[in-house]
Amino acid sequence: MNRRRAYALALAASALVAGMGAARPTPTPKPTPSPTPTPSATQSDGTLQILTYRGYAEYGGISPKANWVGSFEKETGCRIARLDTVQTAEDMKRMAGQRPYDVISAGPVLAADLIDAKQVQPIDPAKVTGYDDIDERFRDMSTVSGKVYGVPYLWGYHEFIYDSAKVKGDIKQAFASDRVALRDTPLTIADAALAEGSVKEPFELTKDQLDRAMALLEQSKGRTYWQNPIDLVQGFATGALDYAQATPYYRLLLQKAGMPVKTLKTHETTGWMDSWMLGASVPDTTCAYRWLNWMTAPNAQRDAAAWAGLAPANAKACKGRAKLMCETYGRGKELDRVAFAVRPPGGCRADDGECTEYKTWTDWWPTLTK
Repeated sequence: MNRRRAYALALAASALVAGMGAARPTPTPKPTPSPTPTPSATQSDGTLQILTYRGYAEYGGISPKANWVGSFEKETGCRIARLDTVQTAEDMKRMAGQRPYDVISAGPVLAADLIDAKQVQPIDPAKVTGYDDIDERFRDMSTVSGKVYGVPYLWGYHEFIYDSAKVKGDIKQAFASDRVALRDTPLTIADAALAEGSVKEPFELTKDQLDRAMALLEQSKGRTYWQNPIDLVQGFATGALDYAQATPYYRLLLQKAGMPVKTLKTHETTGWMDSWMLGASVPDTTCAYRWLNWMTAPNAQRDAAAWAGLAPANAKACKGRAKLMCETYGRGKELDRVAFAVRPPGGCRADDGECTEYKTWTDWWPTLTK
């Protein structure tokens, strides 16, 4: 590895460790419980048990003042009895199935699972100060059959990046290459469907559309599927990768490290939003709603966005530390080209064959990644 690439690797890896809690390169991610004693689940004694991603809620953050938990406890009188943090969606799903939580941050697939399993209850938006400050599109994503099941928190989207010193930007070349890293989730099938070019709703695929997307993915057997973003940094810094599916934050990180990384031009891309959800078995929701209010406020979302390398759902948070993330991800017209993830088959019917169930996606995915 030449000196420039070695420097890029060291700089970008350092930034991931120091500046982005959700992307710390731990070889074997494990839940991180709070140091306080843990009572039985769903207490009504002013305590909360929380499950979230690393960087979404921390005892310490990007600065001594960015102490979500300590400040929350001090100002509300509620106590965090348990704070479990995970790094991947797989870890999140596993933990959510092991025990009940009072509040949990969930992406679209897990949110759908929790609603179906009746592990969460509807939220009263009137009890969440600042709920109306959240973009209406994000609020709609958390509404099912007229009931609100989540308070939008952080969001992001994918883009395809490439090493401009080695290859030219072409989305189909990226999918055909052995030197590409794709995100290790069945939802990546939606990105393949967009790249294939014949679909309008990437999360509502017919059997034929799904077959074509899978055919595109099956062109290459040697590609990398990543869960930890350090794999992206190492891949570009060592010259092992030409292309990658990443977020704008990782692209920015690599560019700041001196790598000649650019973004492929695509008409549409996929994104996701994580929301805070309220556990179904919470006997007294007072502290849970205080937490929802706390995490909806601009200050908390500002700190979390800067720490996690994502964009805040509350537009009022787009100042100070979060300004760069808001500019990096954009709003307005930039949002119009993002197809935000829903659990397939989205809004169409799967029972009559119009769309494919998510189980079909999850059954096929291991055939690619094994």
